[in-house]
Parts: sequence; C-alpha cells; structure tokens
Amino acid sequence: MPSVGCSAAIQVLPGDVVSRIAAGEVIERPAAVVKELIENSLDAGSKTITVDVKDGGLSLIRVTDDGEGIARSELLLAFERHATSKLRSDRDLASVTSMGFRGEALPSIASVSKVTVSTATGPDSIGAQATLIGGVPGPVRDVAPVRGTRIEVADLFFNQPARKKFLKSEATEFSHITHVVQQAGLAWPSVHFRMTHNGQEILNYPAAAESRDRILQVYRPVFIDRMMEIKGRVPGCAVYGVAVDPLHAKSGKQPQDLFVNRRPVKSATVFHAVMEGYGASLSKGRHPTFVLFLNIDSERIDVNVHPAKREVRFADSESIHRVVRHAVRHAIAGPERVSVLEAAPEREMVSMSDQAPAAPNFSARPPGPFVDPGGDAVVHSARSDEGAQLPLIREDAEPYKQPTAPEIVPLGQLLRRYLVVQVGQELHVIDQHTAHERVLYQRLLRQWERRAVASQPLLIPEPVELSPAHFALVDRYREDLAQLGLSIDPFGTSTVAIRAVPVGLGKIDAAAFTQDLLDDLAQWGRLPSLEGRAQPVLASLACHGAVRAGRAMGLPEIAQLVHDWVQEGLITTCPHGRRTAFRLSADELDKLFGRVGWA
Repeated sequence: MPSVGCSAAIQVLPGDVVSRIAAGEVIERPAAVVKELIENSLDAGSKTITVDVKDGGLSLIRVTDDGEGIARSELLLAFERHATSKLRSDRDLASVTSMGFRGEALPSIASVSKVTVSTATGPDSIGAQATLIGGVPGPVRDVAPVRGTRIEVADLFFNQPARKKFLKSEATEFSHITHVVQQAGLAWPSVHFRMTHNGQEILNYPAAAESRDRILQVYRPVFIDRMMEIKGRVPGCAVYGVAVDPLHAKSGKQPQDLFVNRRPVKSATVFHAVMEGYGASLSKGRHPTFVLFLNIDSERIDVNVHPAKREVRFADSESIHRVVRHAVRHAIAGPERVSVLEAAPEREMVSMSDQAPAAPNFSARPPGPFVDPGGDAVVHSARSDEGAQLPLIREDAEPYKQPTAPEIVPLGQLLRRYLVVQVGQELHVIDQHTAHERVLYQRLLRQWERRAVASQPLLIPEPVELSPAHFALVDRYREDLAQLGLSIDPFGTSTVAIRAVPVGLGKIDAAAFTQDLLDDLAQWGRLPSLEGRAQPVLASLACHGAVRAGRAMGLPEIAQLVHDWVQEGLITTCPHGRRTAFRLSADELDKLFGRVGWA
C-alpha cells in the first residue's frame, strides 16, 4: 500500500534525479571522489598523480595526472552515464582488469558538483577543457596542450544541501582522503603520488622499486620492523606482504590493508584465514595488523558485487583461505623469522647481543604494598578498535600472606627473558618484561589516582613524525596527556616532540610508543570515564618503560625486580593480560619428584 502523501501512479524519474540517485551509490563523501579520480588516472597509465585538496575536499578536489589523456571528441562523452573505455561487451565483465569500469563515476561526480576537466593526448597540438555544473556541460574550449588530465571538482554537493549537512568535520573528511591516497600508494608502488591540503604538502611518495619500499614510505620503519614477510602461492593465486610478528601484536587493529589485484577491499574470508594462521600465537586481546596483496586470475574473482568496489567475490574461496592461512602460519613457525627491514632498532625478545643496555632503576619502589580497601580483584577495561571492552586486569589483592616478607633467592636467568627465583617456599619462573611492566603500571596507577604523576624531562626531546590526522589527534589531547606525566608538543607541521615522560621508566623508544599511544587515543572518544581513558595509556607507558626480554640481568638486579613484584602482591598478569610467572610450591615439587610420603 502506498505511503501517505505519495501517488500510487508509477512513472519514470527525470534524468537529473536518476543521476543524483546514481551519484549516491558511488559518491558518499569527498574521499570517494578522490578514489574514483585516482583509479581513472591509474587506468590511463599515469606515472605521477597529484591530489590537491582544499577544506577537506568540500571546496576543491583537483587530481592531475600524466596519463594518456582524453581525446577532444570524447571529452563530453566521458560524462555520459555508462560511457566507458574499459568494457566493450558483457563478456568483459567476467575478467575485469581495470580499476574503474562502470562508466558512472564521472557523471555521478559531475551531477553533484562543479567540474572542470582539462586534457590532452600525445598527438594533440591544442588541449581541450570543459566545465559541467550539476551535470550540465558547457562548451569545449581550447587550452595549452599538457599531456594528461586535470579534473577539478569544486563545491561538492552544492545542489544537495541535505547530503552536505551530514558530512563530518573538515579534519575527518581529510583523514578519509589521506587514507585513500595511502592505499593507492601501497597498491601502486611504481607510481609517484603527491598530495597537498590547503596549499601545504602532506604526502609525497616517490616511485618505489618494490612494495616493501612503498610500505616504508607510508608506515615508517618502526612499523616494518615488527613485521614478518608473508609469501604463498597456489595455481592461479599468489599472496605476499607483511604481517605483525605475534610478539609485537597490539590491541589496535590498524592497519589491516588487503589488496586484491591492487584493489583495496574488505574480505571476511581473508581475515578469517589470517586469524587461523596465527592460531594461538596471539596473546589475549591482541590483533593482527598486516598489509597483504593477493594476485588472482581475473576469471576467478567478481569485482562487480559492490557499487564502490569495496568487496570482491572469490570463485574458490576455500583455496584462497588455504593459501593465506598457510602463508601466515609458515611465517610464524619458519626459521627465517627475521625483520623485513635490514637495519632495525632493538626489539623485544630479539636483542641477544653481548653488550646489554643500561640497567633500569628498580630501587625507586613505593614504601609498601598497595592494597585495595575492598580486597577484591577488580577488572577494568581497555579498548579495541570496534569499541569492545578488553580486559585490563587490576588485581589489587590481599598482600602476600606471610608474617614477614618472603625470602627471595635469585637463581639465575633463562634465555635472557625468564628469571628463576625461590620466593619463600616456592619456585618461580618469571617473565622479566611482564613482571616489571606490572610493577611500573601499579606505581603509575597509584600516582594517577592521586593526580600526582611526576614527570621527568628528557635530556634530548624525541621527535616523531605523524600523519596529519594523527598529529591533530595528539594535539587535541595534549593537556590530558600532561596529567599522565607526558609532555608532547608540536614540532613543526606534522611532527611532535616528546619532552617528558613519567619518572621511573626506563629508556622508551619514542616512535614505537607513539604508535601504541595513537591506538589508545583513537578510542578516547568512545570512553566517557577518565579512568577508562587513562589506564590503557598508563599500560602502554609501563610496557615501553619495562626491561625488555633479551637483556641480561645480574643476580642483584633480579632480586630487586622480584622484590618489587612481590611488594605489588605477586600479580600474575601484566596490564594487558599476559602471564607474569609460573609458580611451583614445595608440595608440588615433592609430588613431581616422588618424594611425597618419604621421611
């Protein structure tokens, strides 16, 4: 039955209304315009693509390329619906090899904006330029012949105020555009990408010889240093790229970039295969991050299942799942687990050099154990990128039940990451990193609860280069971070300088810590409580300030660390939920060695 106020008569919609409906399927926001124009430039064989944006793309988007250009006679035809140079018949749909092919992007963009296109092909002695306002074309004019195409999209959604009203802030829309350009750069390392915003250069990715080099340009060495190389192949399909080493997996889920035949997509099949490949290697609350490329025979995939081409359908999803799963599993289990980057900073559980770093100071311990007045274990919450709650464990349990402090007898260190210690009548095998992480976290948490986190200025401030979106995020929460003992100041237009950290932490890798901090800050908007915001940051500080696995420790230093851990109540997990110790009582040892019942 028709809705109240609607005519029951069926009629064909006017052409301009049809165009705007079609635009809604393809053009959701400024980033969608950038994506469609970049794909056209790539299909034109461009070697250099420049994206210029003003006001987050709302005022102007200009994409310039050096591709083959558009013939003058076909310039206005390119803005007709279903006009395309990439398909000739329905048979071509079975094996699409171009990035864009629908013939809807340009007319959809033109129908909701003011478009000016200038182009010239190789043989042209005179270039051509045309302007379309709301999809209505003007005359083709002569311009200087510069090979390639320049498309300017101004006043996006000027004739659709309702849609324009629902766009996000300038910073948010620009962050989406940045992501689009980054993904295009990852998929096409041989193409030089450049982007400016309001006249300021934001991204510049010179042409790279290999995918690894482009990943370095986009995500920086600190990201690559934590990655394993992924390689796998079956007939008709190859997978390659990088995925995080399980030891360095974080609670955040970004990035998880997947490209199928250079097309950025989301695929539940591939994601499930990646998770299956890791199996039990990931600690609780940790997620895989990766940049993966799948090359598949074009006849074996359907890229026409989503208007914006965000999804693909595999003809044989089981074989795709199998090759990805085996490639990840092999990278984790294989003997070649080395960094993709040749020169890498010190990493947890890898540095086995004879010369150990300077020992952290374990003597700055609190006067006594901190006991929750309620005496019960309390589970607070960290975050995931989906907004789900992850367990951030705080076991402010009863003090260790001994009339006096237990005797601590350090016995040695195993594999430079586990401490073997007698604590009272028990044998403990302790993870030196997670135990120290728990000690630091408890101290920081108590200081924060008193709103008295003491800072210690760094001798030399540590600069960290960020993306525009991340720079804005850190700048937004600078005052809140200061309450957590962190002094972070802008240092130029896209760099911040870490000037102070909480007292008592060891040496912190500023770049690595900042990556974890960004994951924490990204969730602050979803966490209303101050405690919920502070705890993940304090946990990250404790993790990065704790003694690393792989560093030799002497017996006095072992004794001090274990003493501090005992003072905190022998808590059996670090703030992120990883185990700190394995304990065997005297009775359990007697049973193991068959001494029960002996005199």
